[in-house]
Amino acid sequence: MTQLDATAPAPQVLVVGAGPVGLSAAHELARHGVRVRLVDAAAGPATTSRALATHARTLETYDQMGILDELLPRGQRVEHFTLHQNGRRLIRFDTDYSRLPTRFPFTLMVDQVITEEVLRTATARRGVEIEWGVRLTEFEDLGSDGVRAHLVHADGFAETMTVDWLVGTDGGHSTIRKQLGLKLEGESSETWLIADATVHCDLPKDSIHWMRTPTGTVMMVPFPEPGKWRLLDTAETSYGGDDAMVARRFSAKISTGTGRPAVVESPSWVSVFTIQQRMIGQMRNGRVLLAGDAAHVHSPASGQGMNTGVQDAVNLSWKLATVLRGEAPEALLDSYSDERVPVGAELLRTTKMATMLVQLRSRRAAAALRAAFTVLRSLPPVKGRIQRKIMGGMSALGLGYAAGPLAHASTPSAGVRPGERVARVTAPDLAASPGWQELVSELQRPQWLLLTFGPAPEDHFGPSVRVRTVNAPGPDALSDPAGHLSTALGAPSGTWLLIRPDGYLAARGTAKESPSTALTTLGIHPAPSPQLAY
Repeated sequence: MTQLDATAPAPQVLVVGAGPVGLSAAHELARHGVRVRLVDAAAGPATTSRALATHARTLETYDQMGILDELLPRGQRVEHFTLHQNGRRLIRFDTDYSRLPTRFPFTLMVDQVITEEVLRTATARRGVEIEWGVRLTEFEDLGSDGVRAHLVHADGFAETMTVDWLVGTDGGHSTIRKQLGLKLEGESSETWLIADATVHCDLPKDSIHWMRTPTGTVMMVPFPEPGKWRLLDTAETSYGGDDAMVARRFSAKISTGTGRPAVVESPSWVSVFTIQQRMIGQMRNGRVLLAGDAAHVHSPASGQGMNTGVQDAVNLSWKLATVLRGEAPEALLDSYSDERVPVGAELLRTTKMATMLVQLRSRRAAAALRAAFTVLRSLPPVKGRIQRKIMGGMSALGLGYAAGPLAHASTPSAGVRPGERVARVTAPDLAASPGWQELVSELQRPQWLLLTFGPAPEDHFGPSVRVRTVNAPGPDALSDPAGHLSTALGAPSGTWLLIRPDGYLAARGTAKESPSTALTTLGIHPAPSPQLAY
């Protein structure tokens, strides 16, 4: 029979759903000093493969969370996208991050099972253990008195608890979203088949491979394991449990598409699914918040779903922690929807286009594409622009919140602007410079960061704002002798930058302007708090 620890401090937040999004939310809330309870209706962790691609901005986020070193060695770096058609290689697109510099200029292919394992371990280190087999049946939003949640354990034990906030990360069939009466608006479109299998072929694993054949389009995405690939068929989706038939079909298509012999072994996992392109228009309802697939579901064409959900969780967590510490009113949480709903909407638009391009069913369009790529190979500047456009959308490095309520208006400058990410390394050698290394370390702290290029301001802040002065004497000095930070961030002497806990710039100014005023305008009132646990 389930036994509850009556002596444990009451949780402030209940997170429902222990996939990558729920784990990220629980980890970040705990890192910000919030007491969290994490439950999942499943009997235990998932063992089947699902999301695979982890893009550059999510890698930066995992680095800020302190877990990237555990994930990187277990993944396969992908830096190319190669297109084949009926036995010919049409073109290879390379990654181009020159306009969106990052320390991680690649996509990491790593099985979601591994990602969840790393997140579970990290979350447990923060004192949050997943309670498997615990299902949320219903809840009541009590307004200022919190949320009353009704839970049923695997052994039938029924429990009622009250928390300050409820976070729903319970997937596309979210119980929480349905009880709120929120409908995923959008469309369902094509049916695709995916399979994970060992493939014997002569294709480089640092690339995703797209191939068009007379019998439809196929994609291959590499796993870290030798010889293992994720295979996608957009045309022939019949299955019926016949793994050998699926293997023969992929073998023939890959051989035809690439012009190279390929033998596909019997797959370890096969799934047939209908693409959903749907979202809700508001991710907060009173004291209930939704993230990830509970709020938006997308085509897997560009591998964005899990990445977007993790970014949801990180955006939400620092804001919820700020409210719980009493440093901002509940209205701060409205900025969660204001910032993340447009991201979901843009993702619906781009993944719809990506879906059409991936399946490419028109023979006329295929012929035009072949002709266009023949010309494009001889026009490197044009090819470069296309590569940068692809990277900007897929990597999420270009995503920003300049139009959101937490981007404090400032004088236009050539450097990083409010709403943009700060971790921009403009050349590979800069990543090793002392200034950048110290800044990266600062971004791993769950606090606001006030970075001043000159004497520290006279403002007084609580412990949730850390002040570092660049090349100025004092205990909080940050050394940047070559001026790399000043140049890359567009911050001449006398400038200050106010950086959010998630690494985005909130405000910038000069000695004539007050960072405290900017915080107040943003609705943030830092103050000492016993709940801080940095």
